[in-house]
Amino acid sequence: MNKFSFLFVFFIIFFIVIISKLFFIQIIASDRYNKQNYLRTKKIMPVRGQIFDKHKQPLVLNQTTYLLYAEPKKINDKDTLIDQLDTILHLGVATISAKIKSHKLWIPIIGGIDKNAQEMISRLHNKGLGFDEQPKRFYPEGSASSHLLGFVGKDEKGDDVGYFGIEGYYEQDLAGLPGVLKSERDLFGKPIFVGIQDQIQKENGRDLILTIDSAIQTIVKNKLAYGMEKYGAREGCIIVAEPYTLEIIALSCLPDFDQTQYTQFSESFFMNPTFSSVYEPGSIFKPLVMASALNEKVIKPDDLYDEKGAVTIGKHRIQTWDDTYEGIITLTRVLEKSSNVGMIYVGSKLENHTFYSYLKKLGIGEKTEIDLQGELSAFLRPESEWHTIDYATITFGQGIAVTQIQMIRAFASLINGGHLMEPHVVHVFRSDNEDHTVEPKKIRKVIEETVSLQIKKMLESTVENGDAKWARPKGYRIGGKTGTAQIPIAGHYDPNKTIASFVGFAPIDKPKFIVLVTLKEPTASPWGSETAAPLFFDLAKELFIYYNIAPE
Repeated sequence: MNKFSFLFVFFIIFFIVIISKLFFIQIIASDRYNKQNYLRTKKIMPVRGQIFDKHKQPLVLNQTTYLLYAEPKKINDKDTLIDQLDTILHLGVATISAKIKSHKLWIPIIGGIDKNAQEMISRLHNKGLGFDEQPKRFYPEGSASSHLLGFVGKDEKGDDVGYFGIEGYYEQDLAGLPGVLKSERDLFGKPIFVGIQDQIQKENGRDLILTIDSAIQTIVKNKLAYGMEKYGAREGCIIVAEPYTLEIIALSCLPDFDQTQYTQFSESFFMNPTFSSVYEPGSIFKPLVMASALNEKVIKPDDLYDEKGAVTIGKHRIQTWDDTYEGIITLTRVLEKSSNVGMIYVGSKLENHTFYSYLKKLGIGEKTEIDLQGELSAFLRPESEWHTIDYATITFGQGIAVTQIQMIRAFASLINGGHLMEPHVVHVFRSDNEDHTVEPKKIRKVIEETVSLQIKKMLESTVENGDAKWARPKGYRIGGKTGTAQIPIAGHYDPNKTIASFVGFAPIDKPKFIVLVTLKEPTASPWGSETAAPLFFDLAKELFIYYNIAPE
């Protein structure tokens, strides 16, 4: 065979191989090869929902920022560009140089730059620079509601995701659903006219309208900051709620954090102490026990008790807070002077099983299901594990753990006619098509309405005739109770470290608000009557003005 024939046969075989391969690619395995080589898929990100207070004032908005990127091969005078960018961005010449002089085709330089910087860089007219829009959360009121709102961070894939508070709890509602664009393209990246061009529309996140009143939220945070400084407290929280619906009107804890700089804070700052940590409530628990006994009709407010001295239970001696006793007193006076021994008497009127059942009815040991991320609940020991001393100490709020949100929910049931409500912070879900309103949710009936009227009058008398004399707003009928709980440390109580609290409400007949003030380890005084209570009355004055509640 001559050379010409050999080459002819070679090219025939070569073309047969090519044609066979093309037949396999185009016909037999067309789906697989088209998807791998021609079909491009792009995710279309939705707009994250925004958050507003009850008056539709913005609490969380979306702000457009920009990712600056470079295509180094398109840049000519790199040294000049590096100096220009450093003048605008102040990143440092070395940092920018490492990116601009990279051998990569595309490289990000910095994300999150604002519109002003983006415009300045655009005026450089450099073909090797470009921008991608990046949505960023903007908080018009700063960190006034950081524990309540949470923040938006990144997951392991680098995508935005909500953490803690509302951002975490309502992540799916706020985030929306991404869309997808499927486009068949040629080797040059241009769409093929007769190819696949399919798009699934994105679904933007839903806006949330809260029960929070941002004006009251600001007042609460300012009062809390002032009170913590004045009384030397390590931590503090204030919750303001509507007693009949348990809508949360304001919720603030200090110290808090800056959502825009969340990476500079440890995770302990993000946890909301009102529902993410437990404590022994102390004497603010006493009205719960008193109301339970009233509801069982084993006592009446004007029943008499002989407060003649300390009570001994087994090896334990229980006394009043100042170890002084008044002799024959009414049960209303037991609340007024916060008598521990008097409360043991009240608790003894309840059978142990009945006592335990009321704790369950009041929601002790169960989550409130508040719509904020991170709620926990203290474990309520089985009834079979309780001893006589347990039933005694719990009558005055020691030996039992609750969260602050559990405490205000239980207390609200005493003054709203006897209904245990589910607390909530979101009032309306708003989407492009419709609004969905969240209605108040009753969990169960705890006490009768007549008992609710009785306990409110007893708590009004506690404010009017208590041992502590406060600067109360004149002309207003206010009910409430102080609490001072020692902090258990290494199996014993530290007498120098307390949690001081006050829960109060007004007006008496139909309360407009209920407030729980909690101060951890105040140094000016360990007593709730001398720290948390004055802070409550200071706040109450502002609330009377804000709600336009006239004195009686």
